Amino acid sequence: MCTGNVGHSYYARAVTTDNGDETREPGPAGGPAEGTAAGDIEIPGKLTGKESVKGSLPAADAARAAAAAQRNSAPQQRSSSTPLWRKLVGRTQRSFDLRIKPPADFGFPPVPPHDPTQEPVPAASGPQAHPVAFGFLFTVGVGLALLGYFLLTNVGSLVIWIAVALFIALGLDPIVRFFIARGLSRTVGVLITIVLLLGVAGGLIGTIIPTIVTQTSQFIERAPEIVDGFLKSEFFVNLDKQYQVSDRISEEITKFFSDTGAVGGIFGGVLGVGSVVAQGMFGALIVLVLAIYFLASLPALKAFGYRLAPRSKRESVQKLGDTITRSVGNYVMGQAFVALLNAAVALTLMSILKVPFAALLTMFVAILAFIPLVGAVIAGILVSLISLTLGWQSAVIYAACYFSYLQLEAYFVSPRVMQKAVSVPGAVAVISVIAGGTLLGVAGALMAIPTAAAAMLILREVFITRQDQR
Repeated sequence: MCTGNVGHSYYARAVTTDNGDETREPGPAGGPAEGTAAGDIEIPGKLTGKESVKGSLPAADAARAAAAAQRNSAPQQRSSSTPLWRKLVGRTQRSFDLRIKPPADFGFPPVPPHDPTQEPVPAASGPQAHPVAFGFLFTVGVGLALLGYFLLTNVGSLVIWIAVALFIALGLDPIVRFFIARGLSRTVGVLITIVLLLGVAGGLIGTIIPTIVTQTSQFIERAPEIVDGFLKSEFFVNLDKQYQVSDRISEEITKFFSDTGAVGGIFGGVLGVGSVVAQGMFGALIVLVLAIYFLASLPALKAFGYRLAPRSKRESVQKLGDTITRSVGNYVMGQAFVALLNAAVALTLMSILKVPFAALLTMFVAILAFIPLVGAVIAGILVSLISLTLGWQSAVIYAACYFSYLQLEAYFVSPRVMQKAVSVPGAVAVISVIAGGTLLGVAGALMAIPTAAAAMLILREVFITRQDQR
């Protein structure tokens, strides 16, 4: 703001300096300055040293344009020089001496060069790290193995009973699941299954067992007659003419009865048979009680077994365990159905051909048919040999019909019944049956296929899956 006496005017003209700045050059106090044009503006003001100015508008615009052009050309001249930020960084480094120095300048020892041979050796792991602990665990493992061997050799029958009862419980579990699927509780389903089981067992004992006992006594009474008829048959006569079989049999019988130890062994064998029968009846009772207990507490037993696995693996272990138990149960039920069907076919054929001791032979057929692959074949051969007492025609007819049924069973019945069970290759089935029969007898042969199926399922779901992920 300009201050001064009113009535006085001051004239000025715009002058542009060499560096582009615009100034006002004052003129005389009484009139316009020299060089002012008619378009100049007179700015009145009070003259107290801050004068009002009067300048030419075209001249001012030209001065401003020249100054702007000079400012636009200034960055191009500065681009060729050092940037400002680099000058500031260099000045800061020089001021504070921020250059990288070796550790010795700060009082630290020098860093030695890297030598791979001087790297620390990792601590030993495994048995070498803790030899005492390893020796203790090894001793405990050997002791447990010896204890298991001792139990198997001295309490082997109890182990077999427990295993058979467990397989029976797994075989009855599908029936319980059937009742559970119909809306019943597991307790009610178990009770109904036990009642059905005891009813079937009671029916067999009440109807078939007396017939079997009667036919067994008749077979013992007629044994000499059967043997004499077999020796007089055309088949044996022709065989005796070629190989003198009767003379060799007579020699062996005479030699046997002349040995006092062998005769004493007969009476010991009779007593042994009685003890075996008593032990078998006691074992059947134990197996029945254990099977009922296992069937009632099967979910609790499985839950306890699953808790033994680590928590991170527990879900997969539970899934695998449920699959194994379901597969074994379906296999036992399917094999029981096939065995009963096999026994029914054998009983029908024996009734048509009038084969003696049909009920007794049917029981043997049902038991042997539980043994996969070889059991039914052995049963067919046994009944065919008994049928020879009626003539070779009856034996041939029975063998032809029975073994034809076995072919139908192998291709049509068993695949449909066993479709929910785990399939086992033929070679593995034969090897497992032979191994089970050699180790545990008939019980081992009965449990061989389910055990092999469970082992194959574990191998496929655990080992092969882990190998595929590597």
